[in-house]
Amino acid sequence: MNFLGHLYFSNDDLDLMVANLFGDFIKGKKYLNYSDSIQKGVILHRKIDYYIDTHQEVKELRLKLYSELPKVAGVAIDLYFDHLLAVHWNKYHSESYLDFLNRFYSHHSSFEAELSPDFRLFLGVLRTRKWINHYPTAYGLNKLCAGVSQRISFPNSLGNAPKILDNHKIEISKVFYQYMEDAKKEFATNS
Repeated sequence: MNFLGHLYFSNDDLDLMVANLFGDFIKGKKYLNYSDSIQKGVILHRKIDYYIDTHQEVKELRLKLYSELPKVAGVAIDLYFDHLLAVHWNKYHSESYLDFLNRFYSHHSSFEAELSPDFRLFLGVLRTRKWINHYPTAYGLNKLCAGVSQRISFPNSLGNAPKILDNHKIEISKVFYQYMEDAKKEFATNS
């Protein structure tokens, strides 16, 4: 899953949400140089990534989408799942989508000064531009796919991912629902 999934599976722990997102910005064992709170978030981030990558139905879906999304089918699934989580947010969380995000945007963890400058810059832009607010919309999914596509170092078809979602929406949604049911159990106590 992408940013929204990582926030969601932090189980409403705002510090853990920040540290979880930091997981994309640190490689290898360098996270061990940080405080326990940050380490906990990075570990959770990696567990979430591993869980979606090894989930049987997700693996099968990735194989089915590979011909249309070569090399980026897994990335597309992460983005689809964030989009679908945003669309169906009320099914998974008691707080409204925008209230949840605004609570996250307004929270500043005591350990933020400890985090890398590139992550602090990212976090500032995320809080200011609030692009996750648009995840439930077709516009948001298109912008998300186009933006991630540009950051990938090789030519890719991720810009076509919204159209491919439309073509396979029933199957992708079915896998999403199964994944969420399984992942909720997996991460219920990992906050």
